[in-house]
Amino acid sequence: MAAASNLQSEDQFLCSICLDVFTDPVAIPCGHNFCKNSINEHWNTSDRCQCPMCKEVFTIRPDLRVNTFISEMVVQFRQSAQQKTSSSSSEQQVSKPGEVTCDVCTGTKLNALKSCLVCLASYCETHLEPHLTASRLKRHQLIDPVENLEGRMCTKHDKPLELFCKTDQTCVCMLCLVLDHKIHDVVPLKEEYEGKKAELGKTEAEIQQMIQKRRLKIQEIKHSVDLSEEDADREIAEGVQVFTALKESVERGQANLINTIKEKQKTTEKQAEAFIKELEQEISELTKRRTEVEQLKRTEDQLHLLQSVQSLKAAPPTKDWTEVSVRPSYEGTVRRAVAQLEETLSKKMKKLVTAESELKRVHQYAVDVTLDPDTANPHLILSGDGKQVNHGDVWKNLPDNPKRFSYFACVLGKQSFSSGRFYFEVQVKGKTNWYFGVARESINRKGDLTLRPQNGYWTIWLTNGHEYKALDVPRVSLSLKSRPQKVGVFVDYEEGLVSFYDVDAAALIYSFTSCCFTEKLLTFFNPGLNDGGKNSAPLIISPVNQAE
Repeated sequence: MAAASNLQSEDQFLCSICLDVFTDPVAIPCGHNFCKNSINEHWNTSDRCQCPMCKEVFTIRPDLRVNTFISEMVVQFRQSAQQKTSSSSSEQQVSKPGEVTCDVCTGTKLNALKSCLVCLASYCETHLEPHLTASRLKRHQLIDPVENLEGRMCTKHDKPLELFCKTDQTCVCMLCLVLDHKIHDVVPLKEEYEGKKAELGKTEAEIQQMIQKRRLKIQEIKHSVDLSEEDADREIAEGVQVFTALKESVERGQANLINTIKEKQKTTEKQAEAFIKELEQEISELTKRRTEVEQLKRTEDQLHLLQSVQSLKAAPPTKDWTEVSVRPSYEGTVRRAVAQLEETLSKKMKKLVTAESELKRVHQYAVDVTLDPDTANPHLILSGDGKQVNHGDVWKNLPDNPKRFSYFACVLGKQSFSSGRFYFEVQVKGKTNWYFGVARESINRKGDLTLRPQNGYWTIWLTNGHEYKALDVPRVSLSLKSRPQKVGVFVDYEEGLVSFYDVDAAALIYSFTSCCFTEKLLTFFNPGLNDGGKNSAPLIISPVNQAE
């Protein structure tokens, strides 16, 4: 019963994109259903593959197959709707209030099937028969049943409104043409009807085109919002990184200030303790002498007093404490700490600006890099323009070129460099594994590869979707604040420098320094294994935006 009830609700079978009953319904991984053509068109015009309902993003475009269960339900719904329409048309023979009734029926009034503009009457199926069979009545103009047929008559001449005056933009009868509209541009009503209908068709097409343009504009705006969100996330990450560093500097400055003051206080306390100890020692000596003086003062032995007073004349050694002070001076401590903090912050800001300026500087050395198909491992798929490469899982039968990588899924660029500076950028968006950089022309291409500078490779590596490493000796784990979407590679041949940059964050990722280049260098790429589609996105050699 519940299923039957659901079949009666058209809303259950409407595609949220075209707003019509499903045609070839398909379900996407998030569980939402759409017409196959509608979701394909939606994805074809969108920059990313995501559900229009819940906005879940799919890294790989889903393989769409018709949902047979929903398809059968839609068929049942359509049949049910048709049956309802048929049964209702037969059941509603008897007219109800507000419906057009037959003007000939007596007693029970039946629904009118047609209205005659000549007879100015409406007829049910039975009473319409003469108009369908009698030759004289066949010439009458029949229309779908309407009320108020008198409104189709000229109020002035009581004649059918059969003509249209283009001059006055009004419907007229034959007498109106002769009497009032003789010099006007008058055409048959049908002719004007066809013309207006054609105009409405054009208007409808124009409106549909306007709707389509606005739908595309909505997609464009949504895409812009997505890009803005990515930019905002990147800026937030960079801002958090900068302000975290500044905050840490401030906290270190504050801690150093507090420690400096506390150390001064500890020194003061130790000095005071030493002074107090010394003073207490002198007090003890003086107290002892005072006791001796008091005892001698009380004696009545004159000879003893005179003999002993000589030894009391020499006072015990004591220090002049008049100028001694233990009050430390903290004046200028805070000022010096703030000045030092300002210097530290200034250096950090300069470093940030320098990284961005450095990236802009190397843009001037941008070169056009294309992939060399003669070097590509047979598992790799290269685009026709030589700008993209991804792993295809299928081994292709290719000529055994001595330049070709036979074991690892690598490919080199066509261009070689033996002096000067050069720079190129690679889009890595959507990938979970890759490594690339530059390599010597004489590298081993037929066996196992050990990627390190000693073997002629200067590369960085992404593995497991989030672990970045510089393939130096030893390998260096890279701690990046955000995942690069585009990586720039700069080489200074004479300087022996290979630097990698996060293009969007304008940040240095890693630099190989003091390199010794003695032969031609080639760009080197490995897009990583397909990994069941998880890493199917290609490495893309992107044009360098000189305005950045």
